[in-house]
Amino acid sequence: MPTPDRRTVLRYAAAGLATSLISPRLFAQEKAGEALQSLTGGVTPIGKAERADRLARAQAMMQAQGIDALLVEPGASLIYYSGIRWHRSERLTALVIPASGAPLVVCPFFEKPSIDESLAIPAEVRVWQEHESPYAPIADYLTAKGLAKGRIGIEETVRYFAVDGMKAALPAASLVKDPVTRAIRMRKTAAEIALMQTAADVTMAAYRWTYPQVKAGMTPADIGALMSAATKQLGGQVEFNLILLGEAAAYPHGSGKPQAVRAGEVVLMDCGCTVEDYQSDISRTFVYGAAPSAQQRKVWNDVSQGQKIAFAAAKPGAPAGSVDDAVRGYYQSLGYGPGYALPGLSHRTGHGIGMEGHEPVNLVHGETTKLDVGMCFSNEPGLYLPGTMGIRMEDCFHMTAQGPKWFSKPPVSIEEPMG
Repeated sequence: MPTPDRRTVLRYAAAGLATSLISPRLFAQEKAGEALQSLTGGVTPIGKAERADRLARAQAMMQAQGIDALLVEPGASLIYYSGIRWHRSERLTALVIPASGAPLVVCPFFEKPSIDESLAIPAEVRVWQEHESPYAPIADYLTAKGLAKGRIGIEETVRYFAVDGMKAALPAASLVKDPVTRAIRMRKTAAEIALMQTAADVTMAAYRWTYPQVKAGMTPADIGALMSAATKQLGGQVEFNLILLGEAAAYPHGSGKPQAVRAGEVVLMDCGCTVEDYQSDISRTFVYGAAPSAQQRKVWNDVSQGQKIAFAAAKPGAPAGSVDDAVRGYYQSLGYGPGYALPGLSHRTGHGIGMEGHEPVNLVHGETTKLDVGMCFSNEPGLYLPGTMGIRMEDCFHMTAQGPKWFSKPPVSIEEPMG
């Protein structure tokens, strides 16, 4: 191979330097590919036995509560029960779970081959043609089971037009709120927790790779591209990357104003991924390119203590709202608030998490649901100072019989945000 002349070498070097300085998005994937290996190669997806157990638990609870069948549309709950990964459209695809026996899947005729690909449970599949009502096969199925006058639980995310169609097709049935699905999904099994742990491991590994790549002048999109490249290379599916810089970090979900990394200002990163349908949600805040100011250090330490207080308050049997109350009481003693007032904590202390980034129940004032084994939550008692900055650390935990257990451990200091 011929040796390039000095001018050519310098031209290519300059182009490479410009690319790295101007648009990290152009080389993020290559850099991540060179440095990182997948963490998800050995994960165990949810299997047939786990899904069979879910259906058995759901049907036992249905029988105990007098629910004759459940109606579920595409989304996390459909995946949870059946394995079917499908989108919502004006054409109804739905799962009907009876209190006993095999479930029914209803879908458009031309979609059946695609539905069959991900169906992971024994179920009857009935189709409807474009000129037909999708509710007729559901009504026929329930009528044959003697349930035309039964109590049909409607999963909480089912759209109104589907409920309206069910009412018309089964006028003698009682359509009621589904009391089963959330109660079951809220308490994760060991298999689910293992997948959430892997998702958290992927996100933390992506953070540790991305953190030293952050440079002055980068935009939120630049940093997000680095985080996304790392997440993909580590085997996760990117769910979200929210990057807030400087004063924009004072607003929990960001600002539309132009932002760039500047020395001495905070960088707040809120990122998550999905592994086999289960999610992570982790936030980190650090000061770029300078020693933290006294105010930055104080607020960071206050948030860190808030996380510890929330974790300590999350005792089995405690009302979920008591965790939020404990943190908010501490913050108020420091002069923040009161309540949701700013400067202070303007949102709940945490939310449920699992197949969806936000699931019931929440760690929020007034929530009376008692913490129980298998429940999973974010712990994110941020502090926000409008016009100045915001600090948020967020780590998720799951409840055990002995108390909460971290998926990712909180950082120990503002100087070691990824520790």
